[in-house]
Amino acid sequence: MSSRGPTFSRGWPVIEALVRFWRSEKGLSIFSAWLLVFVFVLPPFFPPGTGRTFVGDAAYALLLLTGVLALSERGLAWRLLMAAAVVAAAVFLASWFVPVAPPAIRLTSLLSLALLLVVVLGQTFRRGPVTFHRIQGGIAAYLLLGVIWAEAFGLVELLRPGAFSGPVNVAGGARAWVYFSFMTLTTVGYGDILPVHPAARSLAMLEAVTGPLYIAILLARLVSLAVTAGPGSSADRERE
Repeated sequence: MSSRGPTFSRGWPVIEALVRFWRSEKGLSIFSAWLLVFVFVLPPFFPPGTGRTFVGDAAYALLLLTGVLALSERGLAWRLLMAAAVVAAAVFLASWFVPVAPPAIRLTSLLSLALLLVVVLGQTFRRGPVTFHRIQGGIAAYLLLGVIWAEAFGLVELLRPGAFSGPVNVAGGARAWVYFSFMTLTTVGYGDILPVHPAARSLAMLEAVTGPLYIAILLARLVSLAVTAGPGSSADRERE
């Protein structure tokens, strides 16, 4: 591990293992699979309301913190991100024991998801040969974009009730927001949920623009990495 980042002693084998996990591109593969389950498989089984469970929140906080550990070689940037991640995880879990305003929970969730997006994009776009795991990281980042916007839409509805029309409300939990977010990100737009508040409309337009742009930028970056790596990188791809 680089001297610029924190060094873990032998008394912390679990932390060392988690750091090594997120440093490897296999971590991106597993994380993208988890996101696929979270976005497409779990929503029908979420209970009414927020759909939160304490075990799920604890795993979410641990995933956030270990993800930020992957940035340990970036000096000041790592310290700032770790501080923000600790605060976000603490607020998220404390809401189970003390009253926490719902907008605060949404904001900390947005922050944590943004940090995870930074980690995944850093792993995906770093220099090196293009591998299958790197492509899966790009897919994970795309899914994270949809979940981030879902949290943003939920926050707008909390702050401005009635910002959306259709089968969606604050008590409906994450299911409706995730659905609307991905319909907007992919520019499908069935029209069953409509943004009516100016802030909601601005967010929806921004997400509709971001979806196609991200795919174009991702493809351009992966092609650039493949050209830079050259045909001699196949051995490296096999080792990864």
